[in-house]
Amino acid sequence: MSRLAASGAHQRLLAFASLIVLLVVFSVASPNFMQMSNMIAILQATSVNGVLAVAATIVIITGGIDLSVGTMMTFTAVIAGVILTYGGMPLPLGVLGAIATGALCGFCSGSFIARMKIPPFIATLGMMLILKGLSLVISGTKPIYFNGTPGFDQISRGSLIGNILPFLPIPNGVLILFIVAGAASYVLGRTVLGRYTFALGSNEEAVRLSGVNTGSWKVAIYTVSGAICGIAGILIASRLNSAQPALGQGYELEAIAAVVIGGTSLSGGRGTIIGTLIGALIMAVLTNGLRVLSVAQEWQTVVTGAIIIMAVYADMVRKKEV
Repeated sequence: MSRLAASGAHQRLLAFASLIVLLVVFSVASPNFMQMSNMIAILQATSVNGVLAVAATIVIITGGIDLSVGTMMTFTAVIAGVILTYGGMPLPLGVLGAIATGALCGFCSGSFIARMKIPPFIATLGMMLILKGLSLVISGTKPIYFNGTPGFDQISRGSLIGNILPFLPIPNGVLILFIVAGAASYVLGRTVLGRYTFALGSNEEAVRLSGVNTGSWKVAIYTVSGAICGIAGILIASRLNSAQPALGQGYELEAIAAVVIGGTSLSGGRGTIIGTLIGALIMAVLTNGLRVLSVAQEWQTVVTGAIIIMAVYADMVRKKEV
C-alpha cells in the first residue's frame, strides 16, 4: 500500500510540474497569455471541466467509466432552461431541478450496470446518445436563453471574492468547483460511500463475498456522479447564459483525460480529487495556450487525443511498477 500511495503521489507531483512547465512555455511564447483576462478565461474553463472531471473520478475509481458526463451536463442545462425560461419558476428550483435530473440520469446508468449487468462502456455510451437526443427534442434543437432569469449568469460569471477583494476577481464558477471538489474529497476519504468506492475498484468480488450489496453501492456512486454533472450543467449554462442542446459531446474526453493525468487509475482502486483538479488545469491551460498561439482547432483536437493516449500509457506503466 505504501508503494501504491507513493506511486500516486509521484504522479500528482509530475502532473503539477507539467502544469508549471506549460505555464512557463506559453508565457514565453506569447505576452498575452499571462494577462489577467486570459487567466480568468482559463479558470472559467477549468470550473466546468473540473466539475465534470470530479464526477468522472468517482466512477473511474470504482473501475467503471462514464461516457455520458458531457451530454448529461447539456441535458441538465436544458432542463434548467425548461424550468426557468419556459416554466418561469424561481432560480433555486431551476438549480435543484438540474441537479436532481443529473442524479436521476446517474441512477439509470448505475442501474443498467449493476442490475442489468451491462458493461459500463456500453451502458454509458447508450445513455450518452439518449441524453443527446432528448436535449435536442426537448429544446426543439434551439438554444434556451436565460435573459428573463435575473442573477442566473452570476452563478458562474459573477465574483463574490472580487466584491470583497477587487484585485482578485475569481469567478464564482471556480469557487463552486473548489466547493464540489472539497465535498467529493471528504466523501471519498471520510465516508462509507468513499470506502466502498475504492473497495469496488480494488477488488469487487472480495467486497461482494464479504456480504456487501455491491449493486446498490454502484447505483449510489453513479447517482452522486450524475448530481455533480447537474452542477456542471448549471455552470456552463450560466457561463453562456443559455442552454445549448448541441453542446456537450467531447467534454467527456477532456474530463477523462484530466482524471488520468491526475493519477487516477483506469483499472480502479486509486485516485484523488486534488490530482484531478491539477489534470483539469493542465487541460485548460493547454487548450487556452494553443488558442492564444492561434493553433488551428483541428490540431488542438489532435493534441488532446495524443495526451489521452500518453496518460493511459503512463497509467499502464505505473501499474507494472507497483
